[in-house]
Amino acid sequence: MQSVTVELEAASTMELVNALSAIATELAQRQAPESSAACLELTETLVAASDMQESALAGFISRVDAAAEQARWGYPSTQAWLRSRLGMRDNRVKERLVLARQRHRLPQVAERLASWELSYGYAVTVADSVARLDDTDCAEAETILLGFVDQGFSAGKVAAFGRRIRDLIAERDDTEDAPDEDTKRGYDKSWLTTTRSLDGGRYVKGWLNPEDAAIWDGTLAPLAKPAGPDDRRDLPERTSAALSSILSGGHKATKVTVICDLDTLTGGNAPARLTDGTPIPAAQARRIALAAGVSPLLLGRGNTPLYLGYRERFASPAQRQVLETLYSSCAVRGCEVPGTLCEVDHVHGWALGHSPTDIDQLALTCGWHNRFKHTSPDQIHITKDQDGRYVYRLLPPADTRDTSRAGPPGNIGPPDTPTLDWAA
Repeated sequence: MQSVTVELEAASTMELVNALSAIATELAQRQAPESSAACLELTETLVAASDMQESALAGFISRVDAAAEQARWGYPSTQAWLRSRLGMRDNRVKERLVLARQRHRLPQVAERLASWELSYGYAVTVADSVARLDDTDCAEAETILLGFVDQGFSAGKVAAFGRRIRDLIAERDDTEDAPDEDTKRGYDKSWLTTTRSLDGGRYVKGWLNPEDAAIWDGTLAPLAKPAGPDDRRDLPERTSAALSSILSGGHKATKVTVICDLDTLTGGNAPARLTDGTPIPAAQARRIALAAGVSPLLLGRGNTPLYLGYRERFASPAQRQVLETLYSSCAVRGCEVPGTLCEVDHVHGWALGHSPTDIDQLALTCGWHNRFKHTSPDQIHITKDQDGRYVYRLLPPADTRDTSRAGPPGNIGPPDTPTLDWAA
C-alpha cells in the first residue's frame, strides 16, 4: 500500500495534485462499506470534497484556455482537449469550460465554491446564466442569483431565474442575443451560428477568415452570377441558391487559384495573392494550397509561372466515397469530426504535385488537423491498422516529451512503431 505524507502549507500545487491522485487511486479500489448509513455520509463528504476540487480544476482549465496551450498538443480547441484527452462527455465539457471562463467575473461564486459553501451544480448554473452579460450586469446578477440559492431554490429554478434576467436585460437594451464567447472567435478563426425561425427556416450569422473566404468566393461566386437577362434575383438570393446547390451535392468544383512564389510554398515569408489581388499571408497561403479544390500558381524568378496544380491531383468523387466508407471520422485518434465533413489528406504530404493521388495514399482529416499536420509534422505519428486505415496519433510538443506522462490508451503516448516520413 502506498504511503502519502504531505505538509499542506509547504507543498507545491503539483505535490498536492499528486497526493490527491494517489489517495483517489486507493479509494477507487476499495469496496463500499456494508453500512448504507455510512455510505450516505461518505457520499456527502466525498461530493463536498469533489466540488472543492472543481474550484481548483476551473483555475487550471482557465489558464490552459486563455493561453491556447492545447493547440501546441494538437487539439483545435479547449473543448476538443477535454473531450479527447480527458474523455469527458459534451455536457461536462460545457459545464467545466463555462465555469473556467466566468470564474474571474464571479468572485462570490469562486470563494463560496472553494470553501464548499456553494455546490458545483449551483456554481455552474450561475456561471452559465451570466455568460452573455457585461461585467456590470454580471455583478448584479451574481448577487441576485446567489440570493435565490440561499433561499433554497433548486439549480433548475435558479437557471430559470437566470434566463429571465437575460430576457429583461435584452428588453431593456433593445438588443438581440449576441453570439456567446465560445462562438465569437475573433478574426483568426471562422465561426458560424444558425438560429431556427418559427416557420422552420434558419437565420445565419458568422465570420470567415481570409483563408476560408477565398474558398467561399471561389466556390460560390461563379454560381451566384445571374442566370440570364430575366433573372430578377438580387445577389443575396443568388448566393443562397448557390450555397444550396453546394450543400445538396449539385456542384462539386471549387475554383480558387493562389498565386505565390515557389519560396513561399516551401517555407518563405513573401505573401501570396488571389487572382483579384487580395493579399494572403505566407502561412495561410501554404494552408490554402493544401485544400482540395484550390490550385497554387507558382512563380519563379521574374514572375515566370512554374507550375499550376491540376484538379487531377485531388481525390475523385469515387475515391472520396471510398474514403468516407473507411473513415467514419477524422483519421486523428480522438477527433470526432465526421468523415463527411473532413478533407482528403495526402498521407505523405503534397509538394509540387509529386505525391500520387492513389487511394492507398489518402486519408480523411478535419481541416484543423490537416493544417496541424502540415505545420507540426513531428507531432503526428502515422500507422496503419489491420483494416488498412491510416491512424494519426498526436504526440506532445518536443519540449515536453521527456517529462510528460502518457495519456489514456489510444490517445497521446510514445509511438510504438516508426513514424512515416512525409514531405510538407
